[in-house]
Amino acid sequence: MALLRVILLCLPLLLLRAPAYSQSAQLDASKAMFTVLAAINAAGYNDGLDSPSSHPIRKQIRAEIAKANPPSLLDIKDFMRQHRQENPTWELRQYISYSLLVTDPPEFAWRIKEYQLPPDVMALKEFAPILQKFYKEANIEDLWKRSQPAFEQMMARYQPPAIQAVTEVSAYLRSPTSGTYMGREFKVIVDVLGAPNQIHFRPYLDDYFLVVTHSAEPHFNDIRQAYLHYLLDPLVTKYSDKVDLKKAVGDYAQGAPYLPEQYKEDFLLLFTKCLIRAIEAHLAPVSKRAEMVEQAMSEGYVLTAHFDEQLTAYEKQEQAMRMYFLELVNTIDFKKEERRMERFEFSSRRVERKAKQMAAAPPPELSPVEKSLEEAEELYTKRDLDRASRIYTKVLSDTQQNPLQARAYYGLARIATLKRDPETAVKLFERVLQLDAAPTDKAWSLVYLGRLSMAAGEIPEATRRFQDAFNIPGASPKAREAARQALDQIAGKPSGR
Repeated sequence: MALLRVILLCLPLLLLRAPAYSQSAQLDASKAMFTVLAAINAAGYNDGLDSPSSHPIRKQIRAEIAKANPPSLLDIKDFMRQHRQENPTWELRQYISYSLLVTDPPEFAWRIKEYQLPPDVMALKEFAPILQKFYKEANIEDLWKRSQPAFEQMMARYQPPAIQAVTEVSAYLRSPTSGTYMGREFKVIVDVLGAPNQIHFRPYLDDYFLVVTHSAEPHFNDIRQAYLHYLLDPLVTKYSDKVDLKKAVGDYAQGAPYLPEQYKEDFLLLFTKCLIRAIEAHLAPVSKRAEMVEQAMSEGYVLTAHFDEQLTAYEKQEQAMRMYFLELVNTIDFKKEERRMERFEFSSRRVERKAKQMAAAPPPELSPVEKSLEEAEELYTKRDLDRASRIYTKVLSDTQQNPLQARAYYGLARIATLKRDPETAVKLFERVLQLDAAPTDKAWSLVYLGRLSMAAGEIPEATRRFQDAFNIPGASPKAREAARQALDQIAGKPSGR
């Protein structure tokens, strides 16, 4: 088989599920990922190589490939130079993302439609022909077979915590099929060739992947948290219009000094994370619950206390979470939360977690170009459009990095929209799509292009743009919701659901 598979969840309740649902939780090792990471290791990827936690087989594979000296190695080194990332974690992440979205060798074909690929993977789309040569020249098939004992050992270590995490969450949400539909998958993929002690959580369309590199201890909490996302994200998306009505509560989180920016900018993300932190507290020993809730609140997850109270009520009734979810939303009381936050103080120091090996490393200091983009964005927000435009334009000449240029074009395109220059706006948004733009910027560019097409009476083109925006992996819930509402408007449906 292309993937090693150990089915993790075999609960009696599965026998009772309706045919329209499917529970899938697997522990895998990927031949595609093995090939890709063997290639970049052989070409000079050294992060964590000498760490005591690095798997010994990593150096052995490098030595075997060096002995074979495949001709394609020069092409791989050149490819890596062209796609170098400043942060070694980001460097590994882009190749892991690519591995998850291609078939096993020797084809390395896309698993999804090319237009659905996230930007970091789209940037690597020319890698397949090189990998096809490398796979044959380096005799990766033989190395893969000889590496099976290492994978089996690592999967044996991860199987008990993975089973425990999935079982705990499924039992707490009262249905192993809560929030899951036929064809959706949750996979924990083990890796022995990446830098050790890393977690990479990658949701793509309806499938969720948690990639774990070699470490001294299995990451139980991270597996459980990823599985909570897998089951809860569809509920938050389904009821996003109801959740969004409570977004004023999210304003309190703006004052949390160490809350990651994505949670300050996107209320749906904040809502989900608060719910997950509350559930984690309820899955912990009762003696630790209050401390965990207080800790989450102090970090800026401002709805955790509300969910803590409501989960106590949830536990006393019989409905599954998918049926009870709206009660968690509807019981949010603005006045009560205001009173709660009036006497609350956020933590004044950054929280250092035990699971420091998470792949989300602290972001590096902003470069001069990134600082310019931040300044331009602030000016755009204040509607100082001329000054913002000058800075965005200067960025285009100051850097040749596609992601940074994409941000500048996105800023200029929005300015053109505000200045009622649709022709220029269309050209600039199209330029954003051609570059390695962030998923949110790419999705919003498609939304803007859809709106401009609607204004021009080009309904089929507008429909295509909105559908593309809705399907962008990693797009913000707000962008997806804007696309959905536009599609409903075109179809003649009411915007709310």
